[in-house]
Parts: sequence; structure tokens; C-alpha cells
Amino acid sequence: MGAIGQESSTLHFPALQPPHRYLFGPGPSMVHPRVYEALAKPIVGHLDPYFIQVMADVQQLLKTTFGTNEGATLVISGTGSAGMEAAVANFVEPGSTLAVFANGYFSDRLTEMARRNGANVVRFEKPWGDTFTDYEVREFISREKPKVVAYVHAETSTGALQPGQAICAAAHDAGALVIADCVTSLGGVPVEFDQTGIDIAYSCTQKGLSCPPGLSPMAMSPGAMDWLRARSTPSRSWYLDLKLIHDYSTVSHRYHHTAPISMFYALREALLVIAEEGIENRWERHRRCHKSFVKGIEAMGLRMHVPEEHCIATLNTVRVPEGVDEAKVRKRLLDGPGIEIAGGFGPLAGKVFRIGVMGPLATDDNVQFFLKEFKKALSA
Repeated sequence: MGAIGQESSTLHFPALQPPHRYLFGPGPSMVHPRVYEALAKPIVGHLDPYFIQVMADVQQLLKTTFGTNEGATLVISGTGSAGMEAAVANFVEPGSTLAVFANGYFSDRLTEMARRNGANVVRFEKPWGDTFTDYEVREFISREKPKVVAYVHAETSTGALQPGQAICAAAHDAGALVIADCVTSLGGVPVEFDQTGIDIAYSCTQKGLSCPPGLSPMAMSPGAMDWLRARSTPSRSWYLDLKLIHDYSTVSHRYHHTAPISMFYALREALLVIAEEGIENRWERHRRCHKSFVKGIEAMGLRMHVPEEHCIATLNTVRVPEGVDEAKVRKRLLDGPGIEIAGGFGPLAGKVFRIGVMGPLATDDNVQFFLKEFKKALSA
């Protein structure tokens, strides 16, 4: 015992000193300084009246960010994938048909979760980066007659933005609910939950909201809430049971789980930063920076992977030029100016750079700084 104690007492770990990075990847994004300050605030208990009010504040602020007046908002204690799994586990019953618009990695993840929950999954597949036309949407949903339809609004793996109005209209005509993956869009790109007709949306904290990863904001339409209340079989996931989470966070405040207090502080502050800027001003700032980014990329003789009308303003996929090793470019950026970007994966491995321009980095000066360093790394 003594020997073990002596050995452990000599161990030395240096103080945490993370390197300075410019997070120009697809996420996590840069965190606003006020959010870091909120993380340092003293915690209270997860049933404390103060924390209950923090949850209520977050739910109210999320309404503006999602674009909903009537919908219910809540937050899952888990990353965006927990929000995805909560949507699937609560609204896709065993044996029911889920129609998935499959054009990237995260539609594949939706598919896998649904199959594990016992769903009959039907997929409309397109190459990674393509989007679906209104006609294709109506024809597919009319033919398959699903109970639930799922699509990825902003596909992180490809940079493609899928409009949802036609999907939601066709699904509702067929009596189906609609799940929308808004992980990469919320806070930087208009989601417009009510206007689009979405029933269940989930997102994350570490992209357009400029907050650390760890929570998954959700929104549910009145129709989705009615469906949830009427569901007779329990969700296969106890931890992600939205009836229980909604009751804890909104109704009785009875204990369900120990929520991560500091992350709720952080999310509340991040949403306040957005509210003070104004959500439409924030969208416009990201649109402006995206256009400036694309102009600079094209001036280098490079091409975007997705047509401009379907690009995500906060996440750009740039084609890797012939003869360029994208991994070496990324390493040079990281080792030099400390810029992080990502490469492609799946069918796009080695073919695209994935470059996020979101949150605090979405300014004219930061875009020009990135373009200058990117050009040097490519030339090298």
C-alpha cells in the first residue's frame, strides 16, 4: 500500500493549457466569451427553483431561435445525437414505417437508429450533396404512406441545405409526422419551424449556437405533443423518454435525471447573445460571410461541392483540387496559424474540405484571414 501511495504522490500533471485554435471546422465552433463566463458560475441543484427558472428561460429563448410560437421546446441532456435518438425513440414505434430522405451521413445515422427501434425504414437515396425536388418528395411520400418522415435540413457531411416545406406538406397530407435534423442549421440558418410545418426538430449546442457541446435543444409541434400524449406504448429509451423529460422540465419538475447545470447556464447565455443580436440579423451576418467566402474560394480557382442555391451558409464544402493532399493542407493550417478545418468522409473522403464560418468567426475580417491562410496552405 505504502509503495503504491508513494508512487502516485510523485505523479505530475501539468495545468490545462489547451492550444489556441480558430475553429473553422464543421463543429464545435468558437464559444462566445460570455458563454465561458456563464460556465464558471456556481451551480445549484437540478431541482432548485433557480435552475427551474433557467430551464424555463432557455425554453422561451429557443422559441425565437427555432421560429415557433405554438410549439413546445425543451433540452435533452446529451449531444445532438441524443436529440436524434430521442426523436426516433419517441415518435417511431416498432413496426411503423419511417420514410428517410437519404443523401448524407446523418440520414444514415437516422436510419440505423430507427431500425434498432424496430421500424420499417424506407429510403429515397441520392448521392451525397444532392437535394430532393418538390415533385420527388410528393411522389415518394404518396407511394410509401409512412407514419413518420425524416430529413436532414442541413447535412454536415455534405454542406447541402434541404428545403422542408414540400416534405412537411406531403407528409401531413399522408397523415405523417415530420422529423427534421437541424443540428447544423439552428442559430445560423433559418429553421422557421412553424412556417415550414416541422413536427419534431432537434439540434445541438456546439455549432450555430456558439456554445460547447453537451445539450440537444428540441422543438415539437402541438400535433406532435398530442401524438406523444396519446402514445400507449412506452418509449424504448427511458432516459430519452420525452414525456418524462417534458414533465420534469416544464410541468411538475419532478426528478428525472441530474441535468448538467453549467451547460444550461452556458446555453442560456448563448441564446441571450443571439437574442440581443437579433435572429434575423444573425442569419444575415452568416449569409454575408458565406457569400464573401465563396467569392474568395472561386477567386482561387476552386469550386464548391454543392450548388449555391443549396449551400448551407454556415458550413462550406470546397472541392479538393486535383493533385492536392487535403490531409496535408489541414495539418499545415493546424500546425501554422492554428486553424482547424475538416475533410470529407464516406463517399467524399479526400474529395472535399468542410469549412465552417459560424458564430464569432462569421465576420468579414475573419473570412479574409481564413482565405489568406488557406491559400498559403494550398500553395505549399
